[in-house]
Amino acid sequence: MIKKDLIIIGGGPSGLCAAKTALGAGLKVLILERNPKIGGQLVKQTHKFFGSKEQYAKTRGFDIANKLIDDIITHENLEIQNETTVVGLYDDHVVTTLKHDVYQKYQAKALIVATGASEKFLAFENNDLPGIYGAGAIQTLMNNFGVLPGQKVVMVGSGNIGLIVSYQLMQAGVEVKAILEASPTIGGYKVHASKMRRLGVPILTQTTVKRAIGDEKLQAIETIKLDQNWQEVLDSSHIMDVDALCISVGLSPMHQLLSMVGAETKFVSELGGFVPIINDRHETTAKGVFVCGDAVGIEEASSAMMEGYLTGLFVSNYLSMPHPESTKLITYYENQLSILRDGPFGIKTKIGLKKLKGGTEHAQ
Repeated sequence: MIKKDLIIIGGGPSGLCAAKTALGAGLKVLILERNPKIGGQLVKQTHKFFGSKEQYAKTRGFDIANKLIDDIITHENLEIQNETTVVGLYDDHVVTTLKHDVYQKYQAKALIVATGASEKFLAFENNDLPGIYGAGAIQTLMNNFGVLPGQKVVMVGSGNIGLIVSYQLMQAGVEVKAILEASPTIGGYKVHASKMRRLGVPILTQTTVKRAIGDEKLQAIETIKLDQNWQEVLDSSHIMDVDALCISVGLSPMHQLLSMVGAETKFVSELGGFVPIINDRHETTAKGVFVCGDAVGIEEASSAMMEGYLTGLFVSNYLSMPHPESTKLITYYENQLSILRDGPFGIKTKIGLKKLKGGTEHAQ
């Protein structure tokens, strides 16, 4: 069995940032990542980030990923295992993995679960037809592999991801016929929505997909209008010819591994669904098991990075190997996180975190 001070499950923005501060404290760190490359969702994001200089404002996502990787990649106390799936998590901090048909066991003094989130999907007739994608899949196809999903696309969801991916599709020469939004208001930043409208793309609120049409692949969709009770408006059906449909209706925290060690979870809608109950040091109810990033609540990547830095510091303190600038850095990153959550989209997160820390009901 291979032993480490800290094992981080997930090599996305929060996991990489947690590794940086933990390494700075002198811990021996192992990052386990199921994908071929670390960096998480950042590696396929070509848009520039908002925020301040500290959160890499005006820097493209894949460039941020490279910066985070460069910060730690040569550190002598770091080991990274890519293409490695975690298949077991145990109370004594044993982690079992599978890589290229090879089963391995690791054990750590502490664990950080930074598994991120998975895309939600919609239930409608024929939603399994080829040509129907999640927004993340389309980003992977286009930005990582240079493959277009189709020529005539409808986007479902007007959050930031839906708006940004719609713009990227247009940059690649794809016709975005419309953006559908089931709620009465647009979900993303006004600057993104205004850009799409200036380009002539209609954003249809209180509208959703009723069914996909096609034999062996997507050929059209039927849309309907929704009333204030989210019920179908009679005689509002409309057929749109498309060869691709993109679903961008939110993310769900990937907390499932934590159930293996009995960490309690709670349903908090503002955070995206079931999330682990944590204390002020990001520790779950399973002793020595910490969590950060989208696995504990859906936010922007900037917030995930700040959470990651903090979690690395909290784990170092927990293991009695504090970072030489621990107090100063904790104050700094907590302040940065507070600033990020003071914006209009941070109110929901604050409400969710208050609910998370204030209750004890959980799902096993």
